[in-house]
Amino acid sequence: MVEAFPPDTTEKQQLRRMVLARRDGLDPRFRYDAGLAAAKAGEAGIAIVEGVIVAGYWPIRSEIDPRPLLFSMRERGARICLPVVLDHETIGFREYLPDTELVQTGFGTMGPDSNAPMVDPALMLMPLAAFDRRGHRLGYGAGHYDRALARFAARGVKPVLIGMAFDCQEVDHVPNEPHDIGLDQILTESGLRSFSAGL
Repeated sequence: MVEAFPPDTTEKQQLRRMVLARRDGLDPRFRYDAGLAAAKAGEAGIAIVEGVIVAGYWPIRSEIDPRPLLFSMRERGARICLPVVLDHETIGFREYLPDTELVQTGFGTMGPDSNAPMVDPALMLMPLAAFDRRGHRLGYGAGHYDRALARFAARGVKPVLIGMAFDCQEVDHVPNEPHDIGLDQILTESGLRSFSAGL
């Protein structure tokens, strides 16, 4: 059964358009340097234990690039997985091994092909459109991550959620619903920040 979530409000749609336009306007060289700065901060601040499964993403459009951090985490013993679109409503996570061939997996992104095993991440690096100081994230509107997290919760799986973004994607307030699951941390070119529970 597909988890139903309320449709985006006009406020969310307008906020998403505004912040994504701001992100799209960043200089490509700045985006590259910011990705490296975020990776350096992530290496210093995110503890990795041998064999932990970390979900990342293959960047599209103007997203901050998590790949330098993912490759560093792999060198430190993490297992890496990437999201793949299984159907119109559902994403899953397939393990990304060093010799795995990447294929188009929906919405313009790349991921392991169907030969790669499906896994449950213990830590997730998540793309987003906007975030606020409370740790609420605004996604791209399709609800894929919301549904994936709801499925994890139903099975008692609760990964650590770390949003990845540029500083310019922070806003005063992201409208949130009761079902929304907040981020544990946000990683930007300025560093890694943790959020207080219950805000």
